Amino acid sequence: MSRTSRTAGAVVAVIALAGGLAACGGDSLEKGKEGGSDRDGADGLKASLVIGSAGFTESKVLAELYAQVLSDAGYATTIKTVENRELYEPALEKGEIDVVPEYAATLAEFLNAKANGPKAPEKNPVASSDVAATFKALQKLAEPRGLKALPAGEAVDQNAFAVSREYAEKNDLKTLSDLGESKLKVKIAAGDECEIRPFCAPGLKKEYGIDVTGVDPKGVGTPQAKQAVKEGADQLVLTTTTDATLEGFGLVLLEDDKKLQNADNVLPVVNAKDAGTPEIADALGKLTKALTTEDLVELNRRIDADRVKPVDAAKEYLESKGLIKK
Repeated sequence: MSRTSRTAGAVVAVIALAGGLAACGGDSLEKGKEGGSDRDGADGLKASLVIGSAGFTESKVLAELYAQVLSDAGYATTIKTVENRELYEPALEKGEIDVVPEYAATLAEFLNAKANGPKAPEKNPVASSDVAATFKALQKLAEPRGLKALPAGEAVDQNAFAVSREYAEKNDLKTLSDLGESKLKVKIAAGDECEIRPFCAPGLKKEYGIDVTGVDPKGVGTPQAKQAVKEGADQLVLTTTTDATLEGFGLVLLEDDKKLQNADNVLPVVNAKDAGTPEIADALGKLTKALTTEDLVELNRRIDADRVKPVDAAKEYLESKGLIKK
């Protein structure tokens, strides 16, 4: 699942799903939880926990970080990859998954849609650029579903806009406000939904006064979209704050100085019954406090550019921060 899927998934109808869920390799999500032996602390371990991962790089490495921190704290951990939120969120409610790395604003609106209908995120949104208010709304929506959102940290993966370094230097651009004040005509390389989404073209026009002349539908943060901006066919590309490939395309982010984007800070969400203990919250909380947006960019780069396995990138990071024993 890409960043596009996370964003779009919060504002479309929630898919009703039936039957057993299959994870990576065809394993049942309930594997390892039958009979309760693992949960009862077999082999001297505190419990057996299933960490959920969506099918994109950042989610995979976050799941590895969670699994290794919890393993170091004495829990038996396994990771199950489930491609999208429409699948893994119900599994989390059922206890088939115990812990998932999530994004505050996107999950809040996803649960808002489940609770109040598919139009709720657009008509009555609960997320905003205020991380504290967004987290409070998320907690309120999560609790009735047997979920517990643990505190968010500094690391954030939210929509962001980039220009070529040459374009930024030529026009003295550091922020989106600078771009609006420049009165330059701008074409955006993004998904076609950018035409109507409030965080994209309409928001850039309304909040920043940017003269958007059109949207080039090349996708969110795709190589084709970034190449179009690099070559000057488009001036602005919609990507994310943790995009590790911008430098390779000669692109730089412009600061969202008026806070157009919602607070998609990274946080753990757990099944309250099976994984809602203070011990689990404490272990994950230490990681959450340490992790920064820059750390995520580097972890993504290590995996996507250097071809380091997520398990190894996570281990190196955690050891470097003193979060697990070497």
